[in-house]
Amino acid sequence: MWPPKIAGLLLLAITLGLIGGCQPLQVNSVPDRLTASNQRAWSPQFSQLPFATSNPDGTIHVHNIRNNLYLTEHDFVPSYYDRTLFVHDIRGVDFIVCPFEKFESLAHTMVSFRLSDNTYIGVSAEIRTEPGETFSPLIGLSNQFEITYVIADERDLIRLRTRHRQADVYIYPTVASPEQAQELFLKMMERANQLAQKPEFYHTLTNNCTTNIRDHINRIQPGRLTYNWRLLLPGYSASFAYEQGFLDRTEPLAQLKERGLINQLAERYYDDPDFSNKIRQNLR
Repeated sequence: MWPPKIAGLLLLAITLGLIGGCQPLQVNSVPDRLTASNQRAWSPQFSQLPFATSNPDGTIHVHNIRNNLYLTEHDFVPSYYDRTLFVHDIRGVDFIVCPFEKFESLAHTMVSFRLSDNTYIGVSAEIRTEPGETFSPLIGLSNQFEITYVIADERDLIRLRTRHRQADVYIYPTVASPEQAQELFLKMMERANQLAQKPEFYHTLTNNCTTNIRDHINRIQPGRLTYNWRLLLPGYSASFAYEQGFLDRTEPLAQLKERGLINQLAERYYDDPDFSNKIRQNLR
């Protein structure tokens, strides 16, 4: 029996090889892969960098919250807005997992913050693509992509995936207190500002969607999350979050997962003004 760490690395290597396959990939030149930059010809969905500013009255002004109107995954009307809020407006946070089709051991993870008016702002660490680039875990090991924080209306992040990418989306409410959610939100705004000022390369293993969430938690509670192979294979990250006590443990994880799959509700209420609350009706 392989130790969990070794088994996780082996499974990751096999999965990366399968996904990498023989598909043609656009690879940047060596000079472009030496230094991360915010000055490239970006894909339209990544044209605006989000950032946040603090005001003397104690409010936070979040700039460039994405809220695209999607006709298809690649055909959309770009839309951004700003929002001013008090930190105490943040009342909770949900963990969202989107497994890759055919490779459920890999997934995209993100978080969504509930505000006092029952609206939601999502934060998603993603590769910032240039036209013609597509994600590959293999070339994500070699300074091919910059990483960006997408701060978005939750409807943008979820509807893009459920309808236009045909991806499963699972929402897991966390047990974080309002104060813990507020601290996580502030850390993520700081990180977005950092990336806007000093860009970084994405890395499949060390600087991805899930490791950034882990790093935020460890900055709030040093040493809270140690290494675990399920952070390398984030399709299993919900089970890790469950074991670590971040999710409700009064019911089995399988039941949480079943109730957390929101695709049918996302389709039913796609155009509903109360989209975010309607898709959570099974989570209450």
